[in-house]
This record gives sequence, structure tokens and C-alpha cells, in this order.
Amino acid sequence: MARYGKEHKRATRQRILEVAGHRFKSDGIDGSGVATLMADAGLTNGAFYAHFSSKDDLVANVVADQLGATAQSFSELAPGRAGLEVFLREYLSPQHRDDPGAGCPSAALLDEIGRCTAATKEAYTEGARSIVDEIAARLAPEDPRSAYGKALGLYALIVGTLQLSRALSDPEFADEVLEQGIENALVFLR
Repeated sequence: MARYGKEHKRATRQRILEVAGHRFKSDGIDGSGVATLMADAGLTNGAFYAHFSSKDDLVANVVADQLGATAQSFSELAPGRAGLEVFLREYLSPQHRDDPGAGCPSAALLDEIGRCTAATKEAYTEGARSIVDEIAARLAPEDPRSAYGKALGLYALIVGTLQLSRALSDPEFADEVLEQGIENALVFLR
């Protein structure tokens, strides 16, 4: 039997993280078992344990991976407040709202993360802190610490706005929530 190299193992682990992240954000953490996740990834159940000790371990790693990717995405934006405005408009867009599987784990999973293991909460805390730090650095590049409270408020505003918009059955009201959320978020950029 051929053994796979470290790169193959890393790529397989990343595929599991991506598939699980999409599934968790679409169906909820409890919405899929390991068998479903592994089938989605095109792997056997046995392969799961080569990468994760349990589903709880997977959840913590998915949260860390997803929030890390969000924080890293800030490097692709234009510098300063202009880039932050682009981020806000994309975050509070109907496209992001309507495709939770491809979006931010905060808006899709926040209520569930609050009931998860300490490891998952720690992964979320570190990831959220990184995102808030990125926002603060764009609000006050010369002294990000001075903008930390404003950045924290902005992050809470956009996550809550997206969650509320997703929960509404009236499409016009849901769009209105997003539009008002953008207007409210832009106040933080002034």
C-alpha cells in the first residue's frame, strides 16, 4: 500500500476543513455527521481520524481556519478606510446573506459556537480578535489600539445585521436591514 506524503495529507486536511466549513455554515454544526462530511469530501470515515480526534476537534479547526481566512482577506483590500468600505459592502450584501455556506462563520454559526467546546470558543475568540485588529488597523493605521472599541462595535454591528437579515421572511425588509446596516457601518468610517 502506497503512503502519501505530507503535502497530500495537508491538502486532504484542508479539503475536509473547507467541505465541513461549507456544510456547517449551510446546515449548522449538528446538521451533519462525520460520515456526511467525509462523503462530501470524497473520503472514507476512517480517513477522518488521520486528521482530527473528534467532530469537536474538527469544529474548532474549521472555526480557526474560516476566521483566519477572513482576517487574511483584509490583505487583499485597498489600504485604509477605502478597503474597509469595500469589505463592509460585500459583507452586508444580498449575495453574502443568501449564500451562508460560502460566507462568514460568525453570522452563520455564532449562536452554535456559544454552545460548543472550550476549544471551539477559544478558536473563535482568537479569530474574532484578529478580524477586529484588522478593522482597527484600517480605522487608525497610525494607532490601531485607539480604534479598537470602534472596530469591535463595527464588527458586532455587521455580524448582527447579517444574522437579522437572514432570519427575515420578507425579502424587502431583509434588504432594508442590509441597506441600513451599511449606512450605520459607514458612520464608523467617518
